[in-house]
Amino acid sequence: MKQMETQNGEPRVSKKLIPVIREAITTVQMVAYKVLVTDIAERKQELALQEQRQLAGAVINNLFGTEPSDPEVSIYHRQHRDMVEEELRQLATSLQVLCPYLTDALRMQTICDNQEGVHSIPSLLMAKTLGLLQEERALPMPSTFMLSVRSLAVHHGLVEPMQEDVSQPEG
Repeated sequence: MKQMETQNGEPRVSKKLIPVIREAITTVQMVAYKVLVTDIAERKQELALQEQRQLAGAVINNLFGTEPSDPEVSIYHRQHRDMVEEELRQLATSLQVLCPYLTDALRMQTICDNQEGVHSIPSLLMAKTLGLLQEERALPMPSTFMLSVRSLAVHHGLVEPMQEDVSQPEG
């Protein structure tokens, strides 16, 4: 079974894989949020910890075009639009090490959204404008994307490393 096909020249992913890919995309968002909170805390020590977290959340949600689960982040975004936009412009520096993952996650999000009738090209265009999108980077297969995201999550302490099964088969 192919994981990724093309239809009319556009990549397509098996409908069974979409929820798993979306989980990997969310993991990239979580890592980006974690890294950005740390970066903002170093640069904007005058902000309270809660405000640093809300700012990082507003920036990541804006980048991925997602609605925050916390309504306070939406309120914060509306009240501090200039600061959110300033942070967006600094993302290429703040999240430089994550650019390959962000590129892959935003592309995978666009493919999944497209298959579900959602138009999310603006997130890709914003990432390109912000200097985050690595256009020369090849689009990974879904399995490769999910494995690389799992490694990233392990590296950032979000998940435990997979343990190799060392038990002996019975018999």
